[in-house]
Amino acid sequence: MAKELQRVENLLKEARGKKAADLNADILELRKAQFSLRLQRATGTAVKPDQFGKTRRDIARLKTVQRELRAKNGEK
Repeated sequence: MAKELQRVENLLKEARGKKAADLNADILELRKAQFSLRLQRATGTAVKPDQFGKTRRDIARLKTVQRELRAKNGEK
């Protein structure tokens, strides 16, 4: 559990130091990973079920940082 918390803290720390374009690229990369997981599950390849939730939550975390950045810059 502590390992996961550390991973999340590092993810957020790195994300808050990035520009909007880099955040978009990271979100796109996670969406591709999410699609790949779905594809693996559909084809019957062994997939760790917790990866689905982790990926989904990571996308949400990055979108939250992205929204914070837009709010900071006065955008909508």
